[in-house]
Amino acid sequence: MSHQRNNNNNNAAANPPATPWQNALNEACAHYQIAAPTFQIVSDRRGGRTAWSSKVVICGQTFSARFWYDGKNLNNAKEDAAELALSMLTTPGEESRSPVSNRSLSYR
Repeated sequence: MSHQRNNNNNNAAANPPATPWQNALNEACAHYQIAAPTFQIVSDRRGGRTAWSSKVVICGQTFSARFWYDGKNLNNAKEDAAELALSMLTTPGEESRSPVSNRSLSYR
């Protein structure tokens, strides 16, 4: 499931949001020869406002962002989820939690 928001800021196209964690996660998935991550945007109505967060799925395992964000900060939610997923893939000694079996998990 993907949610796209229109941004009336004309400068947004000229300066796309930085995605270092998402880029690193894509590179790690390519390195380990596993399917690219799939991001999902989720929302929660809170009073008169809506809070937004993100999940990323890698090899059937879901990693949820730690925080909820204002709608204008959806990229931060995706970065948060990507950071968690990347840390799982790249932290030595976490092989038991990894969706990638029998592979070295020391990508950095």
